[in-house]
Amino acid sequence: MNLNFQNNCLPINYVPLYRGTLIGEGNITESLPVWHEFLSTDSVFCQALVGCGYLTREQMAHAAQRFRLGRSSDGGVIFWQIDETARTRDGKIMFYRSDCHRDKSPGKHPSWYLARLKAACGFTGDLPVEHCLFGLHQLPLARKYGRPVAVVESEKTAVIMSELKPGCVWMATGGQGNLSERLLSPLREQRVVLFPDTDPDGQTYRRWRDVAREASADFLYPIYVSTLLEDEATAEQKQQKIDIIDYLFPLTPKKQA
Repeated sequence: MNLNFQNNCLPINYVPLYRGTLIGEGNITESLPVWHEFLSTDSVFCQALVGCGYLTREQMAHAAQRFRLGRSSDGGVIFWQIDETARTRDGKIMFYRSDCHRDKSPGKHPSWYLARLKAACGFTGDLPVEHCLFGLHQLPLARKYGRPVAVVESEKTAVIMSELKPGCVWMATGGQGNLSERLLSPLREQRVVLFPDTDPDGQTYRRWRDVAREASADFLYPIYVSTLLEDEATAEQKQQKIDIIDYLFPLTPKKQA
């Protein structure tokens, strides 16, 4: 699949994004957009994007608006999961260090906005949540402008690549094991390319390739799985399980366990 990356950015889609508010016995009702209450570029993550040289300050602000990046009260970045109908499904709260890698110190584990909201409301009932691709709210724009959709694992990678390679609409699974036919199903009428992370024995690539083959049966176009990292990454890079951002920025601080 020949991807002709164009240099012009897609316009930001400003359609309203609604949140589900816990009321009564845990019913969900539509209310005011949730992301604007938290929209911020003051998180360590956003500042590290600039400090580590991934993006300029202008690019960072643009990407933050594109993905509606938020900041939690304890300083984490909120990666909102907003679907193609502009409904906010949930928000993934993550913590980063100033080197733009995950902060894995005690108390900094990832959490979900709805889980925190439930705890704050004292709600103990079941609240089924169907997560979606990070960045899925951009799908109407991909359709309108005929742009291919690029899917990566990390939200961080999608945010950065949306500015570096704006010819694609970038989305993320939020985890290597999260890729599934269900997650990809809203993209069935789009041209889609997957960029799996690499590893020493190619397990991630093969798993994503297998999911793509199964999902392609219901897609208008075959799903393309990039072999860039499998073909070009060194043995050391594969041992570090790098992604496309690590490949493009080899001089940034290395990942730490």
